[in-house]
Amino acid sequence: MAFPTVDAQLESLLRGAVDVIERRELVERLRAQRPLVVKLGVDPSSSDLHIGHSVQLSRLRAFQDAGHRAALIIGDYTAMVGDPSGRNKTRPQLTPEQVEVHARTYLEQAGRVLDLGRLEIRRNGEWFAKMAFTDVMRLCGRATVSQMLEREDFHSRFGGGHPISVHELLYPLMQAWDSVMVGADVELGGTDQLFNLLMGRRVQEQAGQPPQVCITGPIIAGLDGVQKMSKSLGNTVAIVDPPAEMFGKIMSIPDALMPSWFENLTREADARVRELCDPVRTHPREAKLALAHLVTQRFHGQQAAAQAREAFIATFSRGELPAHIPQATISVPGDGLAAHALVRAVHGGSGSDARRLLQQGGVKLIQPDTQDEFTLKDEKTALTADELRGRILRVGKRHFYRLVTAS
Repeated sequence: MAFPTVDAQLESLLRGAVDVIERRELVERLRAQRPLVVKLGVDPSSSDLHIGHSVQLSRLRAFQDAGHRAALIIGDYTAMVGDPSGRNKTRPQLTPEQVEVHARTYLEQAGRVLDLGRLEIRRNGEWFAKMAFTDVMRLCGRATVSQMLEREDFHSRFGGGHPISVHELLYPLMQAWDSVMVGADVELGGTDQLFNLLMGRRVQEQAGQPPQVCITGPIIAGLDGVQKMSKSLGNTVAIVDPPAEMFGKIMSIPDALMPSWFENLTREADARVRELCDPVRTHPREAKLALAHLVTQRFHGQQAAAQAREAFIATFSRGELPAHIPQATISVPGDGLAAHALVRAVHGGSGSDARRLLQQGGVKLIQPDTQDEFTLKDEKTALTADELRGRILRVGKRHFYRLVTAS
């Protein structure tokens, strides 16, 4: 097949990249006019992918579109070890059953970004499950403890007296061996993965293979705008979030996040991104509406994104209630249901979360026909079944529940 020019490929393949090691090697391989094997590993350590994962998935898709071979490694074995990257403590080890449940959802979600028809899917259990203990010892012999302690997170944990389990030291070697097994020309990852990617280069050379090119992309900050997007921190936008929820979450991000999200989560041209992120040329709210539309469209399609945008504007600009409000069935004791118990029963979360929402005025009861609102602030306020039946509970800005009392 005819490949795009090297310059054209570099422009799309390296958009937003942080590290490219080594760029000259990538250029040489692109000039050879052959399909490169491009590897991306994902560990099914949770059930959902979030849009932060799509940064690397999108780069893998760019390689697919340029005619290269995309290899997605489902880390069923590495997930049981747990990637220590960026951690100041040992990750809990998952069971094979937990990993399998999570892995089942990954491909459907990744398929919203990747062309599954042109994707090579491998599980690293294919080779690790067959290893004898002597094979594991040989793998361990490919790196030294001092090399492992060069990793920033291992180094800081060791210096701070925090424990490092021996199995954690295996993780970079296991990821590196994945590269040997698929013969990777290129490996993709976040900046927190650079040490592991470079270990792949070292182990490939030891195995007699040309070392892979390492390309890292930025770690996307979550909804709080401070910490990296992480399900454990509760600051994610999941790829499988419904369109209206995805749109609403994106509209809640700090303005300072928009340039990074535009660059890494959309395909907008750089000139257009600069225009949208210039508050003199584009009002921040309009820019954020454009961002929410583009990201939602990417994962759910144009029609769903347009509907989510209209629903958001109707709800938050014109004060209308959402068209579709989920029902929540509650049991109300004879002496009434305390406000904090109502929030927990309907919205979930801890008791402290419910109290904080109430104290901040973020919980309201709405009469549907008149849309009159009553703000609940006292956590101990007891509400009767008659006061709750048929009302709409609004929690925060985006969450609405139509209350149904159990008979």
